[in-house]
Amino acid sequence: MSTLLPTSVVRSILERLAGPHGLDRYLELVDPLLVRGEDRAVVTDVRRETADTTTLTLRPNRWAGHAAGQYVRVSVEIDGRRHARCYSVSSSQHRDDGRLTITVKADPQGLVSPYLARHARPGLVVGLSEADGDFVLPAVRPDRLLLISGGSGITPVGSILRTLADEDADTDVTLLHYAPTADDVAFRDELRELHTRRDNVRVVIVLTRDPAGSDLALTGHLTARHVDAVLDDPTDVPTYVCGPVGLVDGATRLWSDAGLADLLHIERFQPAAPAEVDGDATGTITLTASRRRVANDGRPLLAQIEAAGLSPQAGCRMGICHTCIKPKLVGRVRDVRDGRVSSCDPEDIQICINAPVGDVTLEI
Repeated sequence: MSTLLPTSVVRSILERLAGPHGLDRYLELVDPLLVRGEDRAVVTDVRRETADTTTLTLRPNRWAGHAAGQYVRVSVEIDGRRHARCYSVSSSQHRDDGRLTITVKADPQGLVSPYLARHARPGLVVGLSEADGDFVLPAVRPDRLLLISGGSGITPVGSILRTLADEDADTDVTLLHYAPTADDVAFRDELRELHTRRDNVRVVIVLTRDPAGSDLALTGHLTARHVDAVLDDPTDVPTYVCGPVGLVDGATRLWSDAGLADLLHIERFQPAAPAEVDGDATGTITLTASRRRVANDGRPLLAQIEAAGLSPQAGCRMGICHTCIKPKLVGRVRDVRDGRVSSCDPEDIQICINAPVGDVTLEI
């Protein structure tokens, strides 16, 4: 009579036999997606959407899926160093082949996005987190929906549109999308096809640098007139806005002035303008684990720590992904988004959106 050992025991034995490098190191040589200690994905397809925007299809080793509108954190090795950034999933949440897509616009000032948008090829292995974010539709789909996007803000909106199409939802959807020229509109052909094929989907594109090519003769950036042109009555229509700071801030003002702020859902790809900080920056940042001291220059902690030559883990840099949470041991910090100042008590903080107020000690 034979007795099978539990899987955990077998793995423990294999780990010991694998020696100092661990079993994952050898599995990685066979197939990078076989590793057990890290969520990864391999790029299986690369499609250029515009001159600076690329859609990557990813096949994860394990992934729980996403709700339309959510994002994932993708990490990639560049010049021997690991870097992580957050990207919205652009595919439908109902994709049935176990894969997902992210659509990346190359930021001329960035590092990760130009690498992925211009250099990613099938076979590239990246780190992949589970999906996160609350820029999502309710489980019971609304009767009407207004989507407003600008530039790369089309990526989570594209996921929402694709998901509703896969569900054959009855929701009357209007998309108002802003881009400099027609060549800058990602998913342009698919958006037009949805507009033509589905009676309950309306796509209106406004070209900010080519007014003659805009739909409905709309010009410039988001205004109340634009909203009136695409929607007869916004008072009961859930509205989802994603895009540059100016677009999101403009929509926030319009909906607030109309008393409709509770209908507005926003997703930022860039942080809002930081709150004003009174007085000159003072104090010192003490990093206990690194045994470093940095003179405070007033910027968020992450920027100052990186300038000192350290590379703490960080993703979105705007307080969304929570990758950069570190223990603050002593001192006060100010949230640069709204100006709120913390207490002096020890606490975990996000170093990407908090700036020191005087002396601060961190466990980094």
